[in-house]
Amino acid sequence: MRSFTIPAHYRSNLIGRLKAFRKAQDPKKKDLSPTVLDLGAVRFVFARHFGFCYGVENAIEISYQAIEENPDKRIFLLSQMIHNPEVNADLESHGLRFIQDTHGRMLMDWKELTSEDIVIVPAFGTTLETEARLKAIGIDPLKHNTTCPFVEKVWNRSAQLGSKAYTVVIHGKADHEETRATFSHTAQGAPAVIVKDMAETQELGRIILGEVPLDRFQELFGESCTPGFDPEKHLARVGVVNQTTMLATETQAIADHLKQVMLTKHGADRVKEHFADTRDTLCYATNDNQDATNELLKAEADLALVVGGYNSSNTSHLVELLEQRFPTYFINGHKELLSATEIEHFNYTAHKLLRTSAWLPPKRPVTIVLTSGASCPDTLLDKVMLKVLEFMDGVKDPTTVMNAMVG
Repeated sequence: MRSFTIPAHYRSNLIGRLKAFRKAQDPKKKDLSPTVLDLGAVRFVFARHFGFCYGVENAIEISYQAIEENPDKRIFLLSQMIHNPEVNADLESHGLRFIQDTHGRMLMDWKELTSEDIVIVPAFGTTLETEARLKAIGIDPLKHNTTCPFVEKVWNRSAQLGSKAYTVVIHGKADHEETRATFSHTAQGAPAVIVKDMAETQELGRIILGEVPLDRFQELFGESCTPGFDPEKHLARVGVVNQTTMLATETQAIADHLKQVMLTKHGADRVKEHFADTRDTLCYATNDNQDATNELLKAEADLALVVGGYNSSNTSHLVELLEQRFPTYFINGHKELLSATEIEHFNYTAHKLLRTSAWLPPKRPVTIVLTSGASCPDTLLDKVMLKVLEFMDGVKDPTTVMNAMVG
């Protein structure tokens, strides 16, 4: 896999060395066991895979190249380039402006843009409607396009389903940039409907089986389906794709459920006519991170810290996995570690910040799982680790320990 040129301040002196050490030991990524960094009073347990992925590094490289190569031009970000506040703030510090927020709401007027301006399309991709608007202004939306190749792979899979007269069921969050983009690209060639979870999928199954009136479809999915969607006609043949950052186990369960629905309705000999057995469309990084996080669940630890943007879907799912086993705190970075007794963290289900006391156990040594989402720079984990060390006596110097560990 190619390497990318990204700013030095995103590179880590500590965590980066740990990753390189594991990669050298296990180049084929067969060993998902976590890495333990023993600093005496505290032991950090790191997932085998975490942090920046291919798509994120690609987006960062393109964005900073645009800044370097166009010092005299105005540069705009269509929306948050990735879901990490540190990265987006750094881009803004170079004079970049956002056109939309993460929900597609305008932060400026389209009329402010001219054909001489540069617009960077984020890693999540964008809708065909937005591409057309940029073209109308005279801006090529593909010139500085950072859309992740794995997102484009989902679009291609949706197009294949549409070409075979299947309706595309998208497992995703309807207000997420990526899902909005996938829905737009899918809708040009196939009917589509978005389901956010198993509960909605089960309702969709009841509609297909005729267990509830067809009117129920409009009530549940009227704002999450293509115009003119006819549930009686368009739910006869379906295939499943997903937002690339969803939980793999949930996407698989959704596909399995819909396959069983078609089996019940049409019988084993005709199920293939009505359900396209597509492979999971999660990206490799989401799969790797989730698999490595599941391996973390076997570890003995006192708590978990998960670092990332609060609007990061893939990061929230890591939190969801870890909180099954440990007290888990979702933080943006080291600034949320207010003291040895108080932490500010994000409750992703309630979408609000909380403050918790006595988050750091008094026992020594204390063992902390530390990981991050795919849009989080490793330098943020360095800062979190060093901040935790400030709260403790008798800790070993992490650089000295790292030198002894990785050479």
